[in-house]
Amino acid sequence: MQYFSTRGAGPVTLDEALRLGIASDGGLFLPERLPRFEISDFDGADTIPAVAHVLLAPFFGGSALEDELDAILAETFGFPIPATPLPVEGRDVSLLELYHGPTVAFKDVGAGFLSACLSRLEGDVDDPLTILVATSGDTGAAVAAAFDQRPGMRVVVLFPAGRVSERQAHQLCCWSDNVVSLEVQGSFDDCQALVKGAMADSSLAAAHRFSSANSINIGRLLPQSTYYADASLRHFRRTGNRPGFIIPTGNLGNAFACIMAREAGLPIGPIILATNANRTIADYFETLEWLPRASLQTLASAMDVGDPSNMERLRHLVGEADVLRRQLGVQSVDDEQIRESIRRDFSEFGFATCPHTATATCVWRDLDDDMAGGHDWILVATAHPAKFETIVEPLTGEPVAVPPELATLLARPARAISIQPSLDALAKVLE
Repeated sequence: MQYFSTRGAGPVTLDEALRLGIASDGGLFLPERLPRFEISDFDGADTIPAVAHVLLAPFFGGSALEDELDAILAETFGFPIPATPLPVEGRDVSLLELYHGPTVAFKDVGAGFLSACLSRLEGDVDDPLTILVATSGDTGAAVAAAFDQRPGMRVVVLFPAGRVSERQAHQLCCWSDNVVSLEVQGSFDDCQALVKGAMADSSLAAAHRFSSANSINIGRLLPQSTYYADASLRHFRRTGNRPGFIIPTGNLGNAFACIMAREAGLPIGPIILATNANRTIADYFETLEWLPRASLQTLASAMDVGDPSNMERLRHLVGEADVLRRQLGVQSVDDEQIRESIRRDFSEFGFATCPHTATATCVWRDLDDDMAGGHDWILVATAHPAKFETIVEPLTGEPVAVPPELATLLARPARAISIQPSLDALAKVLE
């Protein structure tokens, strides 16, 4: 399998795409073609690693990692990803819990997979690979955890000052010496622009051997597609129905992974993107004009993205807005709706949800009767509510129990370096 840039550069191998993160022309890597599967191809695959092996084997064709795929998947999926039925009378609705990994957020899957791949491809202690990662809250912690103390790997995490929760900030800054945490005096979009700018700077790239662990790296999207494959297959085998998915969406990586799985033939029904008050995607579907803008700060901070990178992949794979809106739904949810959804989730389901997951439950409740009743639904839970206790607890009136994984991280000392959102400032830190 070869990989090409969305802007035309290539081909490269999977190994090169993983190392580079972003293409030489600034585009994002996609496989030359998506494999097509029949549901029967997954007969006997009854665990996520087994499903993932069937789904990802074609993408690893010709890779130096081809024979390592099973070991990589064993490292990646060391925690459960259950689909928990919700108490909804007369409807089949469940919550796909993606928050049982080491940093209690869905990013643990992609980060763990990418770390397992790159540590096998690289790992030169005398010439380390520098992993740049911009984060709106959860990605940086997952990447730092996955690469923490990995020989030959340095991680540089850039996060927006004052725009992540206190517990998220601690998770971003509590790692070993091979992880550098940078508190950028700007927005997530500033952080993402710094990563792209540094990787496009030939002198910096030559000096530091950059790669990226954001969802611009194809190595993040491939494993994320596998939990959609697994959840849809389990549901289809149980009911004979293709479930719809409602996915909290910021930079579009997680949603794109679901779309990619559906395009490859998995039994997935409607896909609806739940965004917060950052309406770039929603407005694009309405007006047919792609108009990125500065991000707004919201309660669902990890989704505060005004220029979602993976829209470039989505437009390349599926088409422009006139085509996309026939295949996808999108709904924007504001902060007051998030608050109300958290309250209702706790009252109706008996447990708390995080502000991001609450966008999905809000969108599900707003479905018209035909859409709600015409499909089974899987709502995607992207992070544990304990990461956002200052938002959730006042709304539910109950404390959120801290899971052991998070408690361990919160007990560690934390440190960060404050920088201005300029390439010069980043370059000085990298020296």
